[in-house]
Amino acid sequence: MAVEEKPASGVRFGRLNVVRHLINFGVNPAALAYAMTTLGSAMINNIFSFYYVKLFLNKYKISEGAFHQSQVVYMVWNAVNDPLFGYLQDNSRVPCCSQRRLSILYGAPLYSLAFLIAWFPWRSYAPGDWLSGLHLMVALCAFDGMLTFVLLAQCALFAEISGHHQSRLRLIKYSQVASLISSTSVLFCGVISRNMEDFTAFQAFTVLIAILSCGCMLYTGLHSESRFDNKGSESDMQGCIDQTCQQTDSSFSMLRTLTWQILTNRDFQLFVLMNFCQVFMLAFFNNFTMIFAEHLIPPDVLPSLAKSIMYGAGFMCPQLLVLSCQNLLHGLGYYRIILFAFYLEAGMAAIMLALGPQHYYILAFFLTVNMVFIQATFSLFGLPLADIIDTDLQKYKRSSPLSSMVFGTNALFTKPAQSLAPMIVLSILNQFGYEQLKEAGTDSDPSALKSLHSVMFYLVCVVANVCRCSASPGLEAVFHPRQSHSRHKVH
Repeated sequence: MAVEEKPASGVRFGRLNVVRHLINFGVNPAALAYAMTTLGSAMINNIFSFYYVKLFLNKYKISEGAFHQSQVVYMVWNAVNDPLFGYLQDNSRVPCCSQRRLSILYGAPLYSLAFLIAWFPWRSYAPGDWLSGLHLMVALCAFDGMLTFVLLAQCALFAEISGHHQSRLRLIKYSQVASLISSTSVLFCGVISRNMEDFTAFQAFTVLIAILSCGCMLYTGLHSESRFDNKGSESDMQGCIDQTCQQTDSSFSMLRTLTWQILTNRDFQLFVLMNFCQVFMLAFFNNFTMIFAEHLIPPDVLPSLAKSIMYGAGFMCPQLLVLSCQNLLHGLGYYRIILFAFYLEAGMAAIMLALGPQHYYILAFFLTVNMVFIQATFSLFGLPLADIIDTDLQKYKRSSPLSSMVFGTNALFTKPAQSLAPMIVLSILNQFGYEQLKEAGTDSDPSALKSLHSVMFYLVCVVANVCRCSASPGLEAVFHPRQSHSRHKVH
């Protein structure tokens, strides 16, 4: 049996003092500790997802083939590591894996270091240099591996800190405040580096953000607690497997049985469909909004500073929106909120398509609002998945929930969208000469540039509609209020 790692008395006393002071100031210690990982991880995640595609395509000048190869490797690793780490964290006897707090504590420094890999070239890259492809592959896999290890533990904490909806809503509220603060990283990065034109300033800023991010996540590792920290997972494993199973090969039997139980959950299946579309949309807009804006909106209409503010708003406003909708979440439930957002996004895309790309200010507004709604609705997806975890816990009478496994298995099917989005979009853009027309202001064939800009505009409008039409049936089927209305409201 694993020996539980107990903090030294001095550390425990210091932690109690911190908790006491926080309570005196009206701050919930558990929610604050949880939200600090959101603050740290979101600072580096926002910068990474927003800048890495443009960096490797435009500055490192990676070839399309190397870009696709890196994304394929990343897609496989991205899908596999989530259920793998999820199984480890739910079933390992090693404290740094089995205890959510310690997973974050030990993973945070490596996570921040992995973030820095992308921003420092291994040499001066020539166009199509094979080393830039290897660099991208290593950067993506290292960053995603540590992101998965740390954030799976945080996702598990979301379900395990409390089983009450009101407490979970408080976690979301604190997380949105943390996300709001962290989202300024994109704004300041854009202003300081002039949207990556001053690359030395950009590199210095990423180092500063990595240090701050690590410190925030270490706070969670020192102060967060789970309801199930003192409960072993072995009894749960035996309870969910047929009693005739032999102990010698129980590990593979456990994994197979638990995974099958998760995969055969109809609510989980439909949630995965909806979540895949949402992840695709999120990756699409995070990776390409900057590129689309530079091509579709002339600099005399929106200068660099205005575009930096626009990008910053796209990351800051989702948190403001979620925080302002707390009463609606109480009254209507997340089902209606998410469904309304889906229909609104599809409607705006149809209107933008009808208006055309020549309305630059409306297009800038549309790009920003799309980023806001996609990120805001995505931040609520932890609620339905936490409900699925609760249902699984009750259905199979487990002693502790399979939080990491459920989040990890969900990621197995949805994370590939993070690679598919840039691969598909880049392939389409290169069919219209993007590789030769990367710099919008260079002398080029006007007709070729016009064709490229047209396809960019249609992608912005059509992708939103297609994804929303695909996701809405899954949302309505799995979370229709007639099934269990109380389940979707926060009491």
